[in-house]
Amino acid sequence: MSITARDERYMREAIELSLTHVGRTGPNPSVGCVIVKDGEIVGRGVTALGGRPHAEPQAIAEAGAKARGATAYVTLEPCSHHGKTPPCANTIVAAGIARVVVAVADPDPRVSGRGLKILADADIEVTIGILQKEARRAMAGYLTRQTKGRPQVILKLAVSADGMLGRQGAGQVAITGADARSDVHRLRAQSDAILVGIGTAIADDPELTVRLPGLEDASPLRVVLDRRAELPSSSKLALTARNYPVLVAVSPGASEHCALLREKGVEIVEVGGIEELLALLAQRGISTLMVEGGARVAADLLGRGLVDRIHLYDSKLNIGDGGIASPITADRLPAGFVMTEARQIGADRLQIFERLPASAWV
Repeated sequence: MSITARDERYMREAIELSLTHVGRTGPNPSVGCVIVKDGEIVGRGVTALGGRPHAEPQAIAEAGAKARGATAYVTLEPCSHHGKTPPCANTIVAAGIARVVVAVADPDPRVSGRGLKILADADIEVTIGILQKEARRAMAGYLTRQTKGRPQVILKLAVSADGMLGRQGAGQVAITGADARSDVHRLRAQSDAILVGIGTAIADDPELTVRLPGLEDASPLRVVLDRRAELPSSSKLALTARNYPVLVAVSPGASEHCALLREKGVEIVEVGGIEELLALLAQRGISTLMVEGGARVAADLLGRGLVDRIHLYDSKLNIGDGGIASPITADRLPAGFVMTEARQIGADRLQIFERLPASAWV
């Protein structure tokens, strides 16, 4: 096996490991690390739930004395700054690791090449860029927050066969089957926050929590875009705010009407628009924002070029008269998106589209 093929094999292991904690390590990214000695994986680590400890010291601890002279495969450049834990780059040096293979350099200005320099100054061989595309996809939320100052925005839409999101005045309409709905809950668990507009919050009265066995604690921050402060204090969101946080974003001056919501434990913030809200979420360490509804919010985000990924669930159900038209369908997408994945989920079909860099548009 060539060196490149071997490096890709073990980096793929590290990436798969990183995916096990996606959405549950904020504000830190979920990083995977494997340590290899004489063709054998002797240590594995993934960023712990809550963000600490980091992947590298966990993998080194598992490897023990076998770490000396070994190769470490890490999905993100080891950190170099002193925080609540010592720098991972220094921990790697102290362990006697001989070679480090990194998928992606860290854009965080506190790191950004400094971790690699610590390794190189210690005469550790460094290789960077192995499976970079795959690792970037796995850490897309963190990388978006660091480079764009906002979370990665993932738009989820369930669309009927006749291109509808629901029916006017009908509240929640089950467009997809149970398997697809479970998949949506897994996507919620992998997200730091979930956003709906006030129209959806009032019409559907959703909880927006994760209701899969064992993942209830992975429910994300729930955000309502509510310019005129209309969310009822009797809504499911308000009534569950002390168990699962809720943030309501209102226009400047509207927060004076939110006393009842505050009594329920709802946080109220005044923002001038969606861009300001996204920047605020990023400042709080929110890396991935899932958008679940409704049509107006989806169209607004798409129109402003703020959607990075689309999860489109296509159903065979027809809504008929009174339907709420979807702003997009699989055959009618905004420019700049490309399909990266398609699979059948029960009776429904999921297609995932990602925004290409502007330089790649034709």
